[in-house]
Amino acid sequence: MQKVLLVDDDQSFTEATQALLENMGHQVDIAHCVADAKAQLERTKYHTLLLDLMLPDGSGFDVLNALPLDRTPARIAFVTGHSAIKSNIKSMAGPGVSYLLKPVTLDQLDELVGNADESQPARRKYTRHFGVLVGESPAMHALYEQIEKVAQTQANVLIQGESGTGKELIANAIHNASNAQGPLVAANCGAISKELIASELFGHEKGAFTGAVSRKPGLFERANHGTLFLDEVTEMPIDQQPNLLRVLETGQVTRLGGTSELSVSCRVVSATNRTHQQLAEGNILREDIYFRLAVFPLQLPPLRERVEDIPLLCQAFLDDFNTEYDTHFELSDAAINTLSSYSWPGNVRELRHALHRAVIMSDKSQSELTLPAQLGSPFGKSVDTTQPSAAGMQPGTTIEDMERQLISMTLESVQGDKPKAAEMLGISLKTLYNRLNQYKDQE
Repeated sequence: MQKVLLVDDDQSFTEATQALLENMGHQVDIAHCVADAKAQLERTKYHTLLLDLMLPDGSGFDVLNALPLDRTPARIAFVTGHSAIKSNIKSMAGPGVSYLLKPVTLDQLDELVGNADESQPARRKYTRHFGVLVGESPAMHALYEQIEKVAQTQANVLIQGESGTGKELIANAIHNASNAQGPLVAANCGAISKELIASELFGHEKGAFTGAVSRKPGLFERANHGTLFLDEVTEMPIDQQPNLLRVLETGQVTRLGGTSELSVSCRVVSATNRTHQQLAEGNILREDIYFRLAVFPLQLPPLRERVEDIPLLCQAFLDDFNTEYDTHFELSDAAINTLSSYSWPGNVRELRHALHRAVIMSDKSQSELTLPAQLGSPFGKSVDTTQPSAAGMQPGTTIEDMERQLISMTLESVQGDKPKAAEMLGISLKTLYNRLNQYKDQE
C-alpha cells in the first residue's frame, strides 16, 4: 500500500480517482486547494503526489515549491485535460515530474503508482535494442528506425554526436542489425600515430619498413564482409586521407611494401564529435572523403535532450554492475530524480561512470545505492545530491513567474486561442482573462 495525495478542486474527478486508487490497494488523501495540500504535506509523507495545474488559491507549482525537504514524494505528476500541454509542463517543472491525462484511467494510475511496496524502489523495465542500445524516447526511436533502414543496405555511415553519446554502440547496433557475415573491427584514428596509420588501415608485407618483421593484415582485410568502425575519423592526417578515399572508391587494398591489390568488401562506419560547421571550416576532412563516408549520416542526441531515458539507462547500468560485483543495489525514485536533474555534459559515459563510482562506494550490506555527495565535472554545473530534487525547478524562479510562463507557452502553442488555452490549462476562460489582466497591470 502506498500513500497518495490527490490535489484537485474538481470534486467529481477526485472522487472517481480516489475510488480507482483505493481499489488498487492504496491510501488516498484529497486536497482541494493549495493551503490544504501544504497542510497535509507537512503532516504526512506521501509516496505519490497528483497535482492539478490551476487551483482556487494558486497553482500546482505553489504546492511543489512548498514541499518539505524530508517529505518529498518519490513520484509527482500533474493532471491535465489536454495532452498538448505535456511539453510545457516538462519544460517548466523538469524531468522529475510526469503527467496524467484526464480522464485518468486505471492503466495510467498503475503505470505511475504501481502496486509495489512503498519501501521498495520500482524496477524499471528496459530493452536492449539491437542488443546494445537502451532508451525509449522519441529521439531514440527515430534513431532505431534509421538503423533498421540503413542495415538493409551496404551504405557507409557517418555518426556525429558529442563525446560520450555512445557512437561505438551505434556502430555495434548497425553491425548487429545488418546480419553481416564478417566481424566488427574497431579502431580509433586519433590513437594511431601518423607514421603507422597506413600500416594499420591497409596492412604491410614483411620488410616493408624497419620493424615489419612479418606480414600484417590491415583493418580493411580483417573487417572483410563485416563492418569497419573508424572512431574519431577527423583526427586522421589530411595527407593520409587520399589513400582512404581510394579504398572507399575501388574496394581494393594494397599492403605497404606489396605489389598486388586485394579486394575487400565491408561497410565503413565512422564517427566524429565535430559539428557540421567544424567539418566545413576546419580543414580536417576532405570534402570527397566526407561524401564517401557520410552516404548515410546519423546525428546522436545528447543525453540532456532525452532525459526520459535516464531511469532506463540507470537500471541497465546498475544491472551490469550488480552482475560484475555480485551486489544487489537498487535506485530509489528520489535518486532517479536527482540524476535526471543534472545536465550530464559527458553524456551517457558520464552517467555510467557516476553509477560505477556509487556502486564502489556504497555499503554492500545495504540494498539502496547511495549517490556521491556531488554530481559534477569541470564541464558542467554540480548538483548536490544531499538535497531532494522534486521537480527540477531552477532556484530563484518565483511561482508567479512559472505560472505566467506556462500560460504564455500554452497561448503560443495554440496561436493565441484563449478558449482553447483555458481548456488545456484546466481553468475557466474568466480565470485566464483575470490572470492576463493581472500580468498586464504589472507591466
